[in-house]
Amino acid sequence: MTINTTNENGKITVALSGRLDSVTVPEFEGELNGILDEAKELCFDFTDLEYISSAGLRVLLKAQKAMNTKGTMTVTGVNEIIMGVFDITGFSDILNIK
Repeated sequence: MTINTTNENGKITVALSGRLDSVTVPEFEGELNGILDEAKELCFDFTDLEYISSAGLRVLLKAQKAMNTKGTMTVTGVNEIIMGVFDITGFSDILNIK
């Protein structure tokens, strides 16, 4: 998995490519822990994300809970496979998906 993060005055975009699973979640979670405090707006770009596991969903939920108290969080570029996971798990009702 590759993580590319940009910060434009508190609007942080995290672009992921590859697979977000139990192997790659620790790296992803470490990246988020470093940016959540300064984020006013958080955007995940999943255009190049191929797969997300329950471990990845857990980290997304943690980020959403943190952002609920201080800003907004959106998820963009979701493919059909990942959208299916979001629908089945109910995450499509929790996340702001564009």
